[in-house]
Amino acid sequence: MTRTPNDSVFFCKSLESQRRGLCHFGARLPRCEVSGGERAAEAHGFGPREIKPITFRKEVAQRVSEFSQILQKQSMVSLPNVSFSVEMHNNNQQQQQDLEDSGRTERAKWLINSPEPPYLWQELVSGIRKNVFPHRGNHSLGAMSFFQALFPILSWGKTYNASKLRDDFMAGLTLASLSIPQSIGYANLAKLDPQYGLYTSVVPPLIYALMGSSREIAIGPVAVVSMLLSSMVPNVVGPVVDPSGYRKFVFTVTFFAGTFQAIFGLFRLGFLVDSLSHAAIVGFMAGAAIVIGLQQLKGLFGLNHFTTKTDVVSVLGSVLKSVPHEPRLSVSSIPPGCQVYIILSTLIVYLTKADEHGVKIIKHLKGGLNPSSLHQLQLNGPHVAQAAKIGLISAVVALTEAIAVGRSFASIKGYHLDGNKEMMAMGFMNVAGSFTSCYVATGSFSRTAVNFTAGCQTAVSNIVMAITVVVALELFTKLLYYTPISILASIILSALPGLIDINEAYYIWKVDKLDFLACLGAFFGVLFVSVEIGLLAAVTISFAKILLNSIRPSVEQLGRLPRTDTFCEVNQYPMAIESESPGLLTLGINSGLLCFANANCIRERIMTLVTEEGGTKETEKDTGQILILDMSNVMNIDTSGIFALEELHNNLVSLGIKLAMVNLRWQVIHKLKVAKFVEKIGIEWIFLTVGEAVDACLASKLV
Repeated sequence: MTRTPNDSVFFCKSLESQRRGLCHFGARLPRCEVSGGERAAEAHGFGPREIKPITFRKEVAQRVSEFSQILQKQSMVSLPNVSFSVEMHNNNQQQQQDLEDSGRTERAKWLINSPEPPYLWQELVSGIRKNVFPHRGNHSLGAMSFFQALFPILSWGKTYNASKLRDDFMAGLTLASLSIPQSIGYANLAKLDPQYGLYTSVVPPLIYALMGSSREIAIGPVAVVSMLLSSMVPNVVGPVVDPSGYRKFVFTVTFFAGTFQAIFGLFRLGFLVDSLSHAAIVGFMAGAAIVIGLQQLKGLFGLNHFTTKTDVVSVLGSVLKSVPHEPRLSVSSIPPGCQVYIILSTLIVYLTKADEHGVKIIKHLKGGLNPSSLHQLQLNGPHVAQAAKIGLISAVVALTEAIAVGRSFASIKGYHLDGNKEMMAMGFMNVAGSFTSCYVATGSFSRTAVNFTAGCQTAVSNIVMAITVVVALELFTKLLYYTPISILASIILSALPGLIDINEAYYIWKVDKLDFLACLGAFFGVLFVSVEIGLLAAVTISFAKILLNSIRPSVEQLGRLPRTDTFCEVNQYPMAIESESPGLLTLGINSGLLCFANANCIRERIMTLVTEEGGTKETEKDTGQILILDMSNVMNIDTSGIFALEELHNNLVSLGIKLAMVNLRWQVIHKLKVAKFVEKIGIEWIFLTVGEAVDACLASKLV
């Protein structure tokens, strides 16, 4: 029989038609391409031949049967290849999973095998070394590094030039013209003789210029500290009954204030200064300004009988009782100002002999350099404890004001102010001041603003001011004999409006109501009771706020943000996916310290969330099998916190729930290892990130 080329083509087309169900005979076959069918047919001897119509059905059936056997044999040969490809894919997936698991295990070991954290005494020693030897690793600097750290003037003095000296000289003269009358007025406010205010504007500024890091701050006596001393020291030693004892006690308080300030800086204890919050300072300054202003009514009206109390009720009552009975001619109507008003008022009193008609004047002002007061310090007397207490309060208030002022102007100039070095400089200058007849000095906001506006470049302006005050003490003290007390009161009053910041108080009210409560506590405490009560109220409210946030920390559920590996609180980010499996719960503790004050609260909050999560999914069989606890925010833990975690773990075990912990901080992981808590939950349940913990839990097939 003769074969034609169209036979195989027709045969394959018939097969394709049968597969699609288009032919009315034969069974459906697997799909095969026509070209493949041609090759297969020709390869098995199906050459060109003629097919008779009578034998067509038989031929086709036979060809279908033979070709089906051929396809079956080919498929049997190819099946191992397919299964081998699937097996390779599975092996690759398994290898990738093993790599991820080994990576997670390695990173968890980094966390678990971290070195021991330093002890508290080691941190203190390290802080001292950083303060005293900032370049300790560079041995070539040697002693020069030590002296440059202690005396910053050795560093910036290398680049000092004539242009800067000119600017500092003019700023220093301007500063002295304001400092001299203010210093006399603040000494009067502190119930000391006028010369002691001028003494305080000599030695402390010189010491600070050598050791301080602020370029603009002006050092000397200030209103708030002067008022603080005049309100607290008379409770121990009366300035009228025993003026010499009062003066010695003030010098002793100054010594303790400087000592505490130096210790704060040396041991990097600046956080103690921060115990007075910004809101408390705003309220305290405003209340103190009003009290200081009311106390100046004695000088303005020339009153003899005046209360020694500082609260507004006592002061106003004393004024109302004294004014009708003690009318005085006074120059208090002279507008508050600076040098021109002092000269004019002094000249008027001298020409009119107003002092003989009841106008109070300074009278004798002792001139000369600062006398030594080292022998007047009462370090072993009966009132040492009271002196230390008042010194501590004065140190904190003075540092708070000085650092706030210094940082404000440093930010304008664009340089960093080291708070610890500032505390050391303030401490040494006050200790030196206590040896040279000075009382507590600090940075003055009003004089610093004048210094800044006058164009000062460095702390040399303080040196120029101190030298100018020395010249005044040597040459011009006799000219101040007829200066009226009322003009000094006016000078103090002129500086008070800057202490009352209503806009800042309104800002605090808008931002944080609890901070505003601390502001009000300080304000009303100083205004209606005393300075100590005002400070105590402010600090108490500030710490109550901290305690409230500490003992009631939040425990929030975490979820993965879509298309990221970031886990956030679902309350803040509603789009976050709460749980990637019914049996998985991720929680985060929002507290820096897990301690006796909040440990039980946190444990109960976690169990409540676990119970609620289980209650909402009771229909699901394996709900709540793993709890992931994110410890990223917990910086430290105590024994109460560890005990609470052990109780939490026991409760979870009783419910059939595994506990996984994430990102344990240095102190926390160290203490948990010492307490063997890590061994209890299993090293394999410690993870570096929340994402790794979730992936590991999902891969474990426990959820």
